[in-house]
Amino acid sequence: MNVTVELYGLEVPGAHGVEEAERETAQRFLYDVRLEIAQPASDSIEATVDYRDVARCVQDVSDSGQFNLLESMAAAVADALLERFGLEAARVRVRKPDVRLEAPVEWTAATVERRRP
Repeated sequence: MNVTVELYGLEVPGAHGVEEAERETAQRFLYDVRLEIAQPASDSIEATVDYRDVARCVQDVSDSGQFNLLESMAAAVADALLERFGLEAARVRVRKPDVRLEAPVEWTAATVERRRP
């Protein structure tokens, strides 16, 4: 039996984007993360995925370099989560709330899902 663990709206700043100005100054990115894990064997934090460790993993990926595309950033986070925590699956949506387009927009996003083979 599997359990879904979720973190929504995890705010991690980063200097990512296609435009030079985006890569010079950190901006907000919001991460929505769904992790599919095996049912914990006990009611203990050691038997599951610690949210604090997940947040640190997302921050580590963001800090590891600059990404041009939200798609690339979401994929890197999903891959790192699978590798670090031995998950069944990870779904990562990266939202960019401070995006500037000609027409008003609340946010842009890219979503990636990875499953263990």
